[in-house]
Amino acid sequence: MDNAPNSSAPSSAPPIDAVRELRAEHGLLGQHVRRVLAELTTAPRSLDELIRRTGVSRRTVEQVLAAAGDDVEERAGALRIKDSLLSLYRRELDLDALPVACAEGDLDAEALEVMAGFVASGPRPESALDHVTATPETALRRAMWLRDHYDLDGRKVLCLGDHDLTSLALALVAPSAEVRVVDLDERVLRHIDSVAAERGFPVVTTHADLRFGLPPALEGWADAVFTDPPYTPEGIGLFAARAAECLAGATSRMFLAYGCSPRTPALGWKVQQELLRLGFAFEAILPQFNRYYGAQAIGSASDLYVCQPTPRTRKLASRQDQAIYTHGPQSVEASGDTPESMPQAAAERLGEPVAELRRAGWARPVREPGPVAFDLRADPGPWLLRMLLACGARKVAFVVGNNHPDVTSERAQSELRELVAAKYRLTLHRSVPDGKHAIVVAERADEREGAEAAAGFVLQRAHGKLGNVWREALIAASGELTKRQAREKVAELAPHSRDLELRLIDLPRHRIADVLRAMR
Repeated sequence: MDNAPNSSAPSSAPPIDAVRELRAEHGLLGQHVRRVLAELTTAPRSLDELIRRTGVSRRTVEQVLAAAGDDVEERAGALRIKDSLLSLYRRELDLDALPVACAEGDLDAEALEVMAGFVASGPRPESALDHVTATPETALRRAMWLRDHYDLDGRKVLCLGDHDLTSLALALVAPSAEVRVVDLDERVLRHIDSVAAERGFPVVTTHADLRFGLPPALEGWADAVFTDPPYTPEGIGLFAARAAECLAGATSRMFLAYGCSPRTPALGWKVQQELLRLGFAFEAILPQFNRYYGAQAIGSASDLYVCQPTPRTRKLASRQDQAIYTHGPQSVEASGDTPESMPQAAAERLGEPVAELRRAGWARPVREPGPVAFDLRADPGPWLLRMLLACGARKVAFVVGNNHPDVTSERAQSELRELVAAKYRLTLHRSVPDGKHAIVVAERADEREGAEAAAGFVLQRAHGKLGNVWREALIAASGELTKRQAREKVAELAPHSRDLELRLIDLPRHRIADVLRAMR
């Protein structure tokens, strides 16, 4: 790995001598200096390309450019060693003997073009979720490597978080594998569902925020788990713990992408300690296997860890803290303090006393019948709907950010109201108790009849298996259907038959809407 020194070559030295000195300063890692120069003598490269193609940290690349000085010319944002000096650099640094690092490998051109289309049409990275997009080559390379090194025929593969669309790459190159995706980001789930429907891929998506638990259907389900989690020790620990809960047994494996700056090996050590704490053994670590658009502090690259569970792994997997990201209100550094004005404001809108705001969580139903208030200030978007599904209280209040996606526009507010209309009536108070927050109050809707009664029945039992709850809803609403008739009716109406084995609260938001439309 690159463990570059903090000093840079003296600016008074001739460029070629300064480059030689910089290489010497890097000692055993002088190869990284040569890799950057090999790229600069091969073709014009942007700074992003230099980092991504070499896997060398931005700071080290900048040191090389500073040492080469005027020997590097820039044209239209692309950098290259001057033509008159190419032979000098190749000879003095023996660059022709150094293979240019290539992240792509031998990839099928047609599959790569298809994968590039999937990535280009996907949702933009969300910094608050620590998204950094992997290149299409990386997604395809992951899938091919798994296919070539493990028996995926008929095996169950789970992607824990999949902004990189590794699931779609697996569907392209290993169509006999059974692939599922768990993600917090509704946009990612919708995009994967859309592509899978268009291409006929058997990829199943499920919604979850791993901080609050897993959909029960996935516990012990997977032969292989792939994840590229937030690169904090807390994030690695949480995702690895959830992966451990999903693994089927001793022959299953977790594949985890992780990278850190070579200048901060202590951070990498902390992350590896988290994995060891969970009882994982490192079967392999493939250096710089993954490449990204961004993450330049770590050379736009990360390693691929192949982790084998031990008998202790499942026992050691435990609940992690909610702060796992590096940016935004859910970051490790974010304050968890609750101003006194917030419980008071929630109490005023509920018309009932509120001693404190409760933390979010929907792994189980929230059965309190009386008024209750929740702190959803760190909600990246999906929590509010999930809490509305989980709560059984007559009245409930939620403190959210004033820029929460469900409250920022009339259209967004209407869509949320329509989704839960058979269960709750919503009142939204923007800029309360201050300009940064809003309060959403939900009050139990009046008793409904017919299809709306069935929808209300299902919404109030969001933690039950959808097929069973829907059947009971039809029986209760009609008063005359037998269990067999109701089951057949559900099978006829269900827009996605595989969802009948899942819980409503675990479905992506767009498929919850599909279910409610079908019921109506």
